[in-house]
Amino acid sequence: MCYTWRRLIQHSVAMANKKIMCLFDVDGTLTASRQIVRPDVEKFLLETVRKEFDIGLVGGSDFAKICEQMGGNDVVNRFKYVFAENGLVAFQDGKRLITESILDVLGEDQLQEIINFALRYIADLRIPTKRGTFIEFRTGLINISPIGRNCSREERIQFEEYDKEHQIRRKFIQALKKEFPDLPLTMSIGGQISIDLFPNGWDKTYCLKYIQGYDEIHFFGDRTEEGGNDHEIYESDLTIGHRVTSPDDTLRQLKILIALEYERKTKGDLSSPVQLL
Repeated sequence: MCYTWRRLIQHSVAMANKKIMCLFDVDGTLTASRQIVRPDVEKFLLETVRKEFDIGLVGGSDFAKICEQMGGNDVVNRFKYVFAENGLVAFQDGKRLITESILDVLGEDQLQEIINFALRYIADLRIPTKRGTFIEFRTGLINISPIGRNCSREERIQFEEYDKEHQIRRKFIQALKKEFPDLPLTMSIGGQISIDLFPNGWDKTYCLKYIQGYDEIHFFGDRTEEGGNDHEIYESDLTIGHRVTSPDDTLRQLKILIALEYERKTKGDLSSPVQLL
């Protein structure tokens, strides 16, 4: 066999065995906001998608909340990668990876200035409902909720609708930026009720530095609009972004992706990535 043909065959085999990662946001993508993953969604991921591609999670929530929503601490053994807090808490093949802390970037004095301002701002807000736990300090970010994270599911939905009309969170972000114009923080709307503050570059693209050796990384998320906490990773040159509207929409797009990948392999069209419309 001549050298050229040998190289062509080796290339074809390599492309046929290309490594693909499917990386998922959690809230609004695999689960309803702050709800537990449905059995049919979990089964499809683990029994169908995982046979075709490696799978991973990246959420803005802390690790405990991701475990709660995705079936317990064993989630790190069921997904190739699990990234909490945008990747500041990271697991690969069940093992914890070394990460950084927002406290190392801001320092205690700056951190308290932000928290004090946010609490004063919330105290002066007039909104239909306030509950408790307005601020959460996490490893990689500060989560601020005008209504408070202790609200019920019904109150969460009501606030989201109220926020759409009155832009409470967008105005909050504007006030934070005005008060701290030189702060090296990105501020984005997260989920239904909160704002995430994190060092520049510590958005969900932060997790991508741990994902190595893949020909394609497909990211699925619902908050992909500018200002949403999926926007940066959705737009990244390192990913193929999929905008979804619900867990059912995620399943629908995954089924299309699997079918298109199968068609591409059978036709031998292996040079270009699959992109859903």
